[in-house]
Amino acid sequence: MHRRTFLAATAASALARPALAQDARARTVRFVPYADLTALDPIWTTADVVRDHGYLVYDTLYGIDAEFQPQPQLAEGHAFEQDGRVCTVTLRAGITFHDGEPIRARDCVASLQRWMAVAPMGQSLRAVLDELAAPDDRHIRFRLKRAFPMLIATLAQAIAPVPFIMPERVAATPPDKQLTDTTGSGPFKLRRDEYRPGNQIAYERFDGYVPTPNGSTGLTAGPKRARFERIEWRIIPDAATAAAALQHGEVDWFADPPAEILDLVRRSRDLAVSRMEVLPSVSVMRWNQLNPPFDSKRMRQALLPAIDQADFMAAAAGTDPDNYAIGTGFFPPGSPMASDAGLEPLKGLRDVERAKRLLKEAGYAGQLIRQIGPTDTVVTGALAQVAADLFRRLGLNVDVALTDSGTVVQRRRSMEPLDKGGWSVSCWSFPGLWMLNPATHILLRGNGRDAWFGWPTAPALEMLRDQWIDATSPDEQKRIAREMQVVGMDELPCIPLGCLYRSTALAADLKDRVVGMPFFWNIRRA
Repeated sequence: MHRRTFLAATAASALARPALAQDARARTVRFVPYADLTALDPIWTTADVVRDHGYLVYDTLYGIDAEFQPQPQLAEGHAFEQDGRVCTVTLRAGITFHDGEPIRARDCVASLQRWMAVAPMGQSLRAVLDELAAPDDRHIRFRLKRAFPMLIATLAQAIAPVPFIMPERVAATPPDKQLTDTTGSGPFKLRRDEYRPGNQIAYERFDGYVPTPNGSTGLTAGPKRARFERIEWRIIPDAATAAAALQHGEVDWFADPPAEILDLVRRSRDLAVSRMEVLPSVSVMRWNQLNPPFDSKRMRQALLPAIDQADFMAAAAGTDPDNYAIGTGFFPPGSPMASDAGLEPLKGLRDVERAKRLLKEAGYAGQLIRQIGPTDTVVTGALAQVAADLFRRLGLNVDVALTDSGTVVQRRRSMEPLDKGGWSVSCWSFPGLWMLNPATHILLRGNGRDAWFGWPTAPALEMLRDQWIDATSPDEQKRIAREMQVVGMDELPCIPLGCLYRSTALAADLKDRVVGMPFFWNIRRA
C-alpha cells in the first residue's frame, strides 16, 4: 500500500470510530436496574425488577392512564350484558407475539387463568367467575356469578403480578414454576443469548409490535412506541460505581441512586434527576405468621412502641425531609384512601424499654428470630440494617441473614420452620401504585396461605376488602378503607415504616420518560 493511501485509510478509520459510537448511542439505552434480574417470570414473583422486565417483554389487555383510569391496550374495547354479569372483551386486529403468531383470545384466557391463581385481585375475580372462555379468536367472554364493577380496572392493574399476555403454551406453565419461554406480546424482545445475570441483560425492539391507537397516556396506557432499537441492562451492584458510569457516559440511566449520589448528579449539566413514581413507595416490616414468635398478635403489637418511622426513612432516603413522609399508614400520601385512622401507636415518643416489657408479657423468652433481607438494593438494604439494629437493642435472639436480592426472592417463598430454612421477618418497600386501594393492596390481605409472603390470616380484613370492592360510591370506599387501616393496625400483617419519594437519574438528553416505573417506551434521545 502506498504511504498516502495508508494515511488516508487510517484517518478515515479514526473518524469512523466516533461516528459508529455515536450511532450506537443513538440506537441504545443503557440502564442500571436496582437489582439483578435473576428470574424472568413476572407471575412467579412480585419483585419490582422482574415486573420492569415484564413491561418490556409483555403487553396487557388494558392499561392505567395518568388519572388511574383503565384504557384499552391489546383490547379494542368491551361490552357488558345481563346486568353486568357477562362481559365480552374484543381484541385488536393484527396484534402478534414475538414469534409472529397472532395473539388469540385463548392465549389471553390461559394468561389470565395463570395470573388469577396468584394475584390478589385476580383471586377476587376468580371467586365470582362462572366461566372465562374464548368463543372465537378475537373475543374473551367473562360470565360472572354477580356483577363485578372492578372487572376492567382489574385487567388494567399495573402492580405485580401484572396480568401480562403470553402465548397459551407458555401460560400453561403452573404458576408455582418459573416459565422458560419468554415469547412475549410487548414492544421489546429479550435476547436470551445475552441474558447474563450479574453482568448484562439485553432487549431488542420488536418491529412487529403495533401500538394501541388509544390516545390516553400516562403510566401503562396509550401507544407504547419503542424509540430505541436496543435496551441494555448493566448490573452494577455498587452505587458509587454506577454513578461514575453515569457521569462518564458509560450508562444512560441509573434507576435508584442513594441520596448522596443524587446530590452529586444534580451538579452535572449533562445529567437530570426526576421523581421515579407518581406516588411514594410504602415501606413495611413484614412478618412470617406461619412461624413463631410472630404468629402471635401480641408479639407483633409489642414492637410498636419501638418503631420509629423517621429512623427507617432517614436511613433509606437521607436526611432531606422532602424525600420521605412519616406518620403514614398502609396507603400512600396523595392517594384517595390515605388517612391517619388507627395510627396512634406509631406516633409520639418512641420507647424501646416499653417494647421490651411488652415482648416479655407476650411470652418472648429468647426464641430464635431469623431476619432475611437484601444487601444489593439501596432502600430495602437500609431498612434491613435499621431493623437488625432495633432487634438487637430489644434483646431479641436474631439471626440476621442478609444476602443478594435474587437469593432473598427465592428464600421468602419458604413456608418451612426456621430449622428447615424458614424465616421470621423482613423489610420491603413497595411502589405506591400497589397500595392505591384495598383491591390491589397485597399487604392488607388476611387470606392465609394464599396471601403474599408472610401469609397472615385475618378474616376481618378479607370481609372489609370484599365490602370495598362492592362499594358504590367514593365516600363509602373511603370509610371502609379507614376501617381497614384500623383493623390492620390491630392485626398487623405488617408495620408501616413510612413512605419514600424515589428519584431516578438519567442523561439530560433523554426526554419523554413515562413517570411511574422504569418504562422504556416513548423515551427518546433529543
